[in-house]
Amino acid sequence: MKPQVLFGKTAIVGGSSQGIGKAIAMELASMGARVVLLARDENKLKHTLLDMMPASHKPHAFLVADFSQPFQVQAVVEDFLNSGEQAEILINNTGGPPSGPVLEANAVSFLEAFQSHLICNQLLAQLVVPGMKASGYGRIVNIVSTSIRIPLPNLGVSNTIRGAVAGWAKTLANELAPFGITVNNVLPGATRTGRLETIIANNSLKQGKEPEETEADMQKEIPMKRFGTPEEIAAVACFLASPAASYVTGTSIPVDGGRTGSI
Repeated sequence: MKPQVLFGKTAIVGGSSQGIGKAIAMELASMGARVVLLARDENKLKHTLLDMMPASHKPHAFLVADFSQPFQVQAVVEDFLNSGEQAEILINNTGGPPSGPVLEANAVSFLEAFQSHLICNQLLAQLVVPGMKASGYGRIVNIVSTSIRIPLPNLGVSNTIRGAVAGWAKTLANELAPFGITVNNVLPGATRTGRLETIIANNSLKQGKEPEETEADMQKEIPMKRFGTPEEIAAVACFLASPAASYVTGTSIPVDGGRTGSI
């Protein structure tokens, strides 16, 4: 059993019904945190709740909200906090925008991505920071993308919005540092999730290749020659949420098998 370093802490985890978000929720629970799942699919949230290690101080919970509706997300979390709760850990995570060249993207695609990523992050941070200040413990971890370092081909909208989130996070980190509240970004590379499978399928169709061939080509670009797992991303995110990362803030950490070309 892992050390319960997050005993007594409550974490709100976005996009936690599947993929990276679910893996983070499971890892936080194993570290002793009480986890509040936040996503739009109630059935998947209920199944995730059943898969989690029981909380050691308060039962885990879930909240249903759609990140394409920022003020719905705000209202649901605000109601939760107004019931006498607080959260010391916030994991900002939601699905990425559709792929495609930036010149082919319409204005609505940018607005939708801006709302589901940056605006939701902002509203959630505004809700949880007062409780973090009061408790003397605060961790905000944003699941972003390696594209904030080097833009990725055929992800025009995502590259643009992820960069905005990184700028927001660094600014917030500096503002909250005097209170001992940290703000950091985790930058997943190609990770075995449903989104990656969709990207492989789309690329295969455009290139006239079999999915297996496209997958092999993608893995050749990664020094480790494989895709990551959600659990590997979760391990880094949960380190940043832990007391061990108390002097780490304003950073962006790639978890990508070495694929990002910059230092």
